[in-house]
Amino acid sequence: MSTWKNIMLQDSASPLMEQLAYFHDHTLLILVIITMLVSQLLISLFFNKFTHRLLLEGQMIEIIWTILPSITLIFIAIPSLSLIYILDEINSPMISIKTIGHQWYWSYEYSDFSNIEFDSYMIPMTDLEKFNFRLLDVDNRMIIPYETNIRMLITAADVIHSWTVPSLGVKVDATPGRLNQMSFSINRSGLFFGQCSEICGANHSFMPIVIESISPKYFINWISKLN
Repeated sequence: MSTWKNIMLQDSASPLMEQLAYFHDHTLLILVIITMLVSQLLISLFFNKFTHRLLLEGQMIEIIWTILPSITLIFIAIPSLSLIYILDEINSPMISIKTIGHQWYWSYEYSDFSNIEFDSYMIPMTDLEKFNFRLLDVDNRMIIPYETNIRMLITAADVIHSWTVPSLGVKVDATPGRLNQMSFSINRSGLFFGQCSEICGANHSFMPIVIESISPKYFINWISKLN
């Protein structure tokens, strides 16, 4: 069971990831049907002369081979375009957070609150506690409230990075001199891990991302203590 889970998508923690998982399953089903159909036809061509003649002769089969791929592409394109629109939409964010990629750590700035900014470094293996995850835990987590629309403003200070959290369906390039943005919301509390998914140098694999989702009440208390 653990091996099967490792090759599947992570459990979704946001509406965006739920839609991405649905589109993945939808497209995979279409690909499986196409693969089975083509495999069956290829096998039939080897052993059945009638099928061979039917598939190579006649105008009707040419019309079918033209129409079927077009219909298939429509079934894939419609949910795909809808999903692209949802991913790019910034809808009334309640909190804006700016993240800056460095070699090799992340910085976070809570733009809606004064004097709240910090760096987030990976915890060295020599300092790990029993409850920490190797190469994934950081000294300062990004704290956000769940069921709240968050806008992320993402850039970099040196080279191109990529701010990626798979369970949230988030992957945005951090480009020097450019400010990218995206929005998401988390539907439950917990810890969510990610990593830079752009090859950004020697320590590319040592700049993880950790998001801690808490209730809005506890988030307000956390903000009050930092102010």
